[in-house]
Amino acid sequence: MATGGANGGALAEELACAIELARRAGALVRGLQGGELGVELKPGDEPVSVADRRASELIVAGLAAAFPDDPVISEELPPAPGAFGAPRLWLVDPIDGTKDFIRGEDGYSVMIGLVSGGRPALGVVHQPALDRTFYATPDGAWVDAGGQVSPLAVSDVAAAGAARLVASKSHRSADIDRVKERLGIGDEQNVGSVGVKLCLIAAGVRDLYVNPQAKTKAWDTCAPEAILARAGGRLSDLRGAAIAYAGDLEHRRGLVASNGRVHDEVVQKLAPLFAHLA
Repeated sequence: MATGGANGGALAEELACAIELARRAGALVRGLQGGELGVELKPGDEPVSVADRRASELIVAGLAAAFPDDPVISEELPPAPGAFGAPRLWLVDPIDGTKDFIRGEDGYSVMIGLVSGGRPALGVVHQPALDRTFYATPDGAWVDAGGQVSPLAVSDVAAAGAARLVASKSHRSADIDRVKERLGIGDEQNVGSVGVKLCLIAAGVRDLYVNPQAKTKAWDTCAPEAILARAGGRLSDLRGAAIAYAGDLEHRRGLVASNGRVHDEVVQKLAPLFAHLA
């Protein structure tokens, strides 16, 4: 698979490995999508399928073999003791948007991210159903759609009211209506995977994602944040603070992802709505 301008650049070996594993896991889960999924409910009534677990095993084993000194944390496995103290840490979400996957839809993804020095350094978000892979290293961000590789860049939308919102498909709450009213937004698209939402912003197709709920975790945002940041966008909590990837898996103050240009205005205008998260 081509890797655009990242070929031979920073983290080239890691990127090639992550893309290969994401695509292999994607083929695995895609093959299982039309069959018996073996769905169970995790704490919080979140579904998990046989496909989630098999994809997790494939990716974790592959990363451990290629980079034995790097801890790997997957959504489907308990974190190893001391993982957050390592110089580098892989974060894996084998199926982000499991409800879309279970429904037979295409809004799910396989995500692999690398944290280095406490920040997302590399990200791969692969959509098996669309044969589309978003990826980034410190050298830049790209998308491979059916073998056609293009650089990613956020939009130039500069006013919050003009932003094209992307919101949850399965977890959408009335808070989003309040967000839209507060910002004066009328355009909304709904997608399952958090990673795909952020990548649509990175591609300039959408401009803003707001999630007031404290349900996302580090593996939901690591890979797509690396991609969004390299494309010129920004991810923060609802107070505008950077997302932490050291010592805690949970994002407790919600999320705001944007093209960067509308970010400060959005955070400022939404502050009164979500003061309880401060």
